[in-house]
Amino acid sequence: MEEEEQPRKKKKKDKKKKKQEKEEINIVKDLISLALYILAIVAVCWLILTYVGQRTEVSGDSMNDTLHNGDSLWIDKLSYHFKDPERFDIVVFPYEEEDDTYYIKRIIGLPGETVYIDEDGVIYINDEPLEEDYGKEVIEENHRGLAAEPVTLGADEYFVMGDNRNNSRDSRLSDVGNIHKNKFVGKAVFRFTGGFGFLNKEEQ
Repeated sequence: MEEEEQPRKKKKKDKKKKKQEKEEINIVKDLISLALYILAIVAVCWLILTYVGQRTEVSGDSMNDTLHNGDSLWIDKLSYHFKDPERFDIVVFPYEEEDDTYYIKRIIGLPGETVYIDEDGVIYINDEPLEEDYGKEVIEENHRGLAAEPVTLGADEYFVMGDNRNNSRDSRLSDVGNIHKNKFVGKAVFRFTGGFGFLNKEEQ
């Protein structure tokens, strides 16, 4: 009886060992699957933030009364790969005089146009008054900047301004100047705080 019992115990032990090894293999497989799943999520997030869009926060008052300090926005980074920026789009671009600094402004002048601001603060595009009411107030004479003289935009160049016209660093200043299309990070399309919802054309 004892001799028969030994092989039986060994067989049972081998079976238990195989089961344990199988469980260990399954755990490794699960860990690999989890790692691949996490990697896929990270890759998708990277692709979205790099090519599709990203969340950003307004800092400062240069876009009052449309946007306010602390407003959280979603920036569409994809559209301008398929179509040109339009007048009155709210755009984000890097301020090249400082590292990691980005400006958010509104497009006023388009490529090939001539922008001029007269002594009364009226904006002219190709000698025609620009019809818009985004400006918080009339532009003061000492805030006309470069546009006190006609500014003609080159190919793919845009003239941008903040809605808070007398408190904005924008294309009227030489350190900002005209913005080339390839400098735009994207355009603001959605606001999370400060008025939840899409920025419609009246606000864009």
